[in-house]
Amino acid sequence: MPDLTGVRAVVTGANSGLGLHTALELARSGAAVVLAVRDEARGAAAAEQVRTQVPGARLEVRRLDLADLESVRVFAAPFRRGERLDVLVDNAGIMAVPQGTTADGFETHLGTNHLGHFALTGLLLPALLGGGLRGGPARVVTVSSSLHRRGRLRRDDLMGERSYSPFGAYGRSKLANLLFMRELQRRADAVRAPLMSLAAHPGYAATNLQVTGPRLMGSRVREVVSRGMNVVLAQSASRGAWPTLRAATDPGARGGDYFGPGGLAEQRGHPRLVGMSAAAASADDARWLWERSVELTGVDYEELTPTAQGAER
Repeated sequence: MPDLTGVRAVVTGANSGLGLHTALELARSGAAVVLAVRDEARGAAAAEQVRTQVPGARLEVRRLDLADLESVRVFAAPFRRGERLDVLVDNAGIMAVPQGTTADGFETHLGTNHLGHFALTGLLLPALLGGGLRGGPARVVTVSSSLHRRGRLRRDDLMGERSYSPFGAYGRSKLANLLFMRELQRRADAVRAPLMSLAAHPGYAATNLQVTGPRLMGSRVREVVSRGMNVVLAQSASRGAWPTLRAATDPGARGGDYFGPGGLAEQRGHPRLVGMSAAAASADDARWLWERSVELTGVDYEELTPTAQGAER
């Protein structure tokens, strides 16, 4: 990783797992990091963990609940008043939890993993367009999953109200992450905005995600099995953060790049460029999801809207 002195980053879900290790390594390389967390006490504990390894790390803990658009707006307000931002890591997420809705009535996975980050990125866009990474454009890194390949974007049932399965909903939200990443880059390119949009996935990394779903469903057996698989099969959360860190800092990365582990079935190993499903590469679905996300969140990305004489769509 390059020297990041002078760089300011926001990492969502930075209190544990991939987010914590992403924040740790950014701070180790000199960046000032805002830990965006739902639970500020846990965020403060995470910041102390970072400081034990990086004394003098420049850290802030700020509350952010991606399942509540009002919380997203409150978090974004200081940046809209002039705070600078160079790197945004849209990392936080939930996986395979029981059917439910967010504070705004969205299906929980789509609302948290996609729509919350869609709104956050749009609200932080002015700050990002005023920032940059070591002489280059600012970066937005969206953390997806290899399970995006199981996702299906059903335009007539986006929230899974007719047919719901925990992993199906998770896969749909991770597919939405990649569609968003690609469309964000396309729109930035269309107006020549100084912004790079990239994505990463951690492979099979041991985090709290694998056990939260079974616990919420009341399945002790599944929880024990998930913990065992994390020990036996998964790579560490610190290594799972490597693709995200490469997307966020690699001087040779380009907008639209997608990084994942380079080992067998992209489950572990050093980060490299990886492919995505045909569904994730659909420009038509990406445009549709973007327009629907604007309707649902009320965040319109005005800075990326071409003028009447503007750039090509």
